[in-house]
Amino acid sequence: MSLVPYALTRRFLFSLDPEAAHELTMQALAGTQGTPLQWAYAAERVEDPIELAGLTFPNRVGMAAGLDKNARCIDGLGAMGFGFIEVGTVTPLAQSGNPKPRMFRLPAAQALINRLGFNNEGLAAFVANVRHSSFYRQGHLKRHAPRPARPMLLGLNIGKNAATPIAQATDDYLTCLDGVYPYADYVAVNISSPNTQNLRTLQSDEALDGLLGALAERREHLANKAAIHGEKPARHVPIFVKIAPDLDEAQVQAIAAALQRHCMDGVIATNTTLGREAVKGQPHAEEAGGLSGAPVLLPSNRVIAQLRAALGQGFPIIGVGGVMSAEDAVSKIRAGADVVQIYTGLIYQGPELVRQSAALIKKTF
Repeated sequence: MSLVPYALTRRFLFSLDPEAAHELTMQALAGTQGTPLQWAYAAERVEDPIELAGLTFPNRVGMAAGLDKNARCIDGLGAMGFGFIEVGTVTPLAQSGNPKPRMFRLPAAQALINRLGFNNEGLAAFVANVRHSSFYRQGHLKRHAPRPARPMLLGLNIGKNAATPIAQATDDYLTCLDGVYPYADYVAVNISSPNTQNLRTLQSDEALDGLLGALAERREHLANKAAIHGEKPARHVPIFVKIAPDLDEAQVQAIAAALQRHCMDGVIATNTTLGREAVKGQPHAEEAGGLSGAPVLLPSNRVIAQLRAALGQGFPIIGVGGVMSAEDAVSKIRAGADVVQIYTGLIYQGPELVRQSAALIKKTF
């Protein structure tokens, strides 16, 4: 149980500009992780292991990508009781993202709109931060060192630079895959952010086939290279593809077929939505960007259910979008997800949501 009631922290943070509050929070986590002050937000992890894609997830609740874009706060987030943490999205080169203001709260809907645009410090800084984390330095990602029982897992989320033409996007993804492969428990491929021009076109049939085929080929090369350098058996790092909620059933089925055709290990459903029906008329509702939070729960669950129907049992699905309560997390498992992720719910409800969700999922399933 964390020592500081989140209601007090939230009141202060919500008095600030959303992006300023975000940066202040990340600075606080980065500065306190691994120190006695970490106990202000730390919580005992619920143990509820599940096997997916050759990995053991300690419990079914994870941190979604986007909060910690530069992998600065792996240890602090891990202290909150997550079974897995996903950091990024990282691009090959540093970029500042879209012009400010670019984050907006919609409190009446428990929602956020962001158009950040993959702002990050670039691949080299990202990898350096991963390596600097005590999670890495204590051997959790060193395959030659003993791993503690059911360690937290780390997903590294990759994307393309805004300046890279969409026709050359695959090059950026391959560069990032090369960089993160040795350090990831799994790699997440973000082709669904609405805030990088034309990125979502990579979800279309021909473009998706080309990208996934290239990623599968490069992963085989990286695994074989690791084996040659003494890491035996060759480590197969699972690849999960993150898709949008704004897809019709035919598009979901086409994506499901491509995932299986190219031997991807799982899918993350879903990213933020461009839809505004659920927040129509509210302040900031017409701002450009991706909408997250409570309004995304049903669209995300719809895509999860369609994916499960198309992929059958056994294909890993990470459900994300609109988890604002433990009951919401359970609804994602019922829709067909194997594990869930939280982002906007953490901002509105605080770290206690992690333990509440993991405990209710364990009790229910």
